[in-house]
Amino acid sequence: MATRVQPVRFGLAALAMILAATPAAGAGTSGDDFAREPSWTPPAVAAVRTEALDWLADRVADDPAGAVLVERGRAVWGARVDAAGFDLLDAVMETLALGDPRIAEVWEMAGGPATDEPWLDDPAIAGFERDAVRLWLGRQLVRHERFDDALPLLAGLDVADVVDPAALLFHRAACLHWLLQTDEAIDTLDQLLERADDVPVRYERLARLLRADMAALEDDSLDHVARRMRDITRRLGLGRPGGDTRRVQEGVIASLDRMIKDLEDRQQQQQQQSGGGGGGSGGQGGAAAPLDESRLAGGRGPGEVKNRAFDQEGSWGDLPPKDREESLQQISREFPPHYREAIEQYFKRLATGGETR
Repeated sequence: MATRVQPVRFGLAALAMILAATPAAGAGTSGDDFAREPSWTPPAVAAVRTEALDWLADRVADDPAGAVLVERGRAVWGARVDAAGFDLLDAVMETLALGDPRIAEVWEMAGGPATDEPWLDDPAIAGFERDAVRLWLGRQLVRHERFDDALPLLAGLDVADVVDPAALLFHRAACLHWLLQTDEAIDTLDQLLERADDVPVRYERLARLLRADMAALEDDSLDHVARRMRDITRRLGLGRPGGDTRRVQEGVIASLDRMIKDLEDRQQQQQQQSGGGGGGSGGQGGAAAPLDESRLAGGRGPGEVKNRAFDQEGSWGDLPPKDREESLQQISREFPPHYREAIEQYFKRLATGGETR
């Protein structure tokens, strides 16, 4: 089988944003943060090669072309191990594809791989074969931005059993990061970075950036809401408007409602504080607020009343005809009709002397 070159495309739009916003690779997390005894060990390439070729030899033992297939398997490893950018998982998958047509069909998938591979649950399938295929499928799904499909495949794998534990931890963390499962993402990234010196540089640097990003993310913040909205766009782009997408949409709406309610509450509180802040001062042109209960006001003025000289002819309370008419017109505009009638009667009584002044 011809060696196939996989596209090195990581479908995390968030990673590009993080890289652009981060001043230096690896910033934000020091090596001391992960100074604990590693919980996993990367297998030796030679041991994985031996296991894969032994599996192939056993699988094709009864095949007339078995010897040829085993020789092709050896050629796969001979060409890949010494090549730049050697990918251990790809080498295992290509070897397995020589001995199992079902794996060959998965290996030859050009687009996004299917997630429904029920034959992987067959108890007769060796754990080495099953785990390698699941890991490779999960990695491919991440590359096609199908994080919610990849996570169940990757979550069920153990770092002690897979041929490439670094790939498992990194792509599992990528799914958790995109799906905003913050605590699980940080734990997985910490586990990966236990062996920061042993993993590919691209994994190590991106893992530190992802961890810093997750640690700074606040639930129900605008950033958190924006990421969920971006996830909705991704789901709809994949043609998935189902129940999971609707739940994410409902969560976004609920978060926005809470944010709007909080803003309204704060605005109302500020208005109440500003409205009562100058009560009773009477200064700076502001109207004095009424007292909250009946009591002596305790004003700060001298308490002196200016004397007024009233007309002894008894004209106090009279208005010139022009001013009186303007007042009546204003009353007509701003108050119910019976107010105007009452005021007119008052002025008439003033004019005839029928009202005590």
